Amino acid sequence: MFTQYSTKVFETLARIGFRRSITRKTFPSGVEVLVFALKRAIIVILMLLTLLFPVEVNALAPPRRAPSSNQALVMSSLNQTVPMGNYAHNLIYYLTQAGYNVTYLTDGAVTVDLLVNNLNSYSVVVWRTNAFTWVHTNYWYVGEKINSATEQKYAADFAAGYLNDKTGIFGVDTDFVNEHFGPNTLSGVKLLILIASNGNSIAPQLVTAGVSSVIFCNGNISLQFGLIDDLMVQMVAYLSKGENVYTAVYNTLTPVDQGQTPEDNLDTPYSPPFWYAGNDALTIV
Repeated sequence: MFTQYSTKVFETLARIGFRRSITRKTFPSGVEVLVFALKRAIIVILMLLTLLFPVEVNALAPPRRAPSSNQALVMSSLNQTVPMGNYAHNLIYYLTQAGYNVTYLTDGAVTVDLLVNNLNSYSVVVWRTNAFTWVHTNYWYVGEKINSATEQKYAADFAAGYLNDKTGIFGVDTDFVNEHFGPNTLSGVKLLILIASNGNSIAPQLVTAGVSSVIFCNGNISLQFGLIDDLMVQMVAYLSKGENVYTAVYNTLTPVDQGQTPEDNLDTPYSPPFWYAGNDALTIV
């Protein structure tokens, strides 16, 4: 077989201009072979052998994954005001690499009905929003703009102060979570990442509702300038590689926390505001 293909190679070389480099030699045994100048023909030989013996090469192709039933939901409730930009693409990339089918919703597509009825359908939920205070109560922006249909449907929640419609965008408070998510009603959610101010106020209720692990922000944060988004994407990158919640949070915080020396005595070192509640050994892959 090899002799047959070799002869074809040499004959082809002779046809395309390497005739002067090729001679015939007959051994005492009577076997006749073609001899060629290797230096002048090696590149062409390799090309021809590649054509004769095709090999599938996927070195630059993305990893292949079997179709996955794992679902992830990314919600950016204030995207029109503070766009997530390219961080959204990076976040979706890492979740996809971890084997998730990702649904990405922004602004008005994030509705009260969605929170109440659909969260438990997703194994991983990333909710990027922020908080506001109204009459001494913390609310988190949903994204859905004020409309009469939702106000009528959730009239009891508005009357009780669980829902807020005073800012042009609906907001929910911790009592809304307690009212609509009883124990284990969110047991389908493995991980919920809440990117919002005062996430520590609502994380315990989400764990009680059945979320295995909640990563949240302590105190006030800003969605501007991309700093929080960048750190959040780093955490998801760690999680997508199989690290657990504790390690992903720790590895995100440590490089920023260590070795900081303020240039001015009035300055304080920056410490990323992330922490978690629930199962710190949880992995998403």
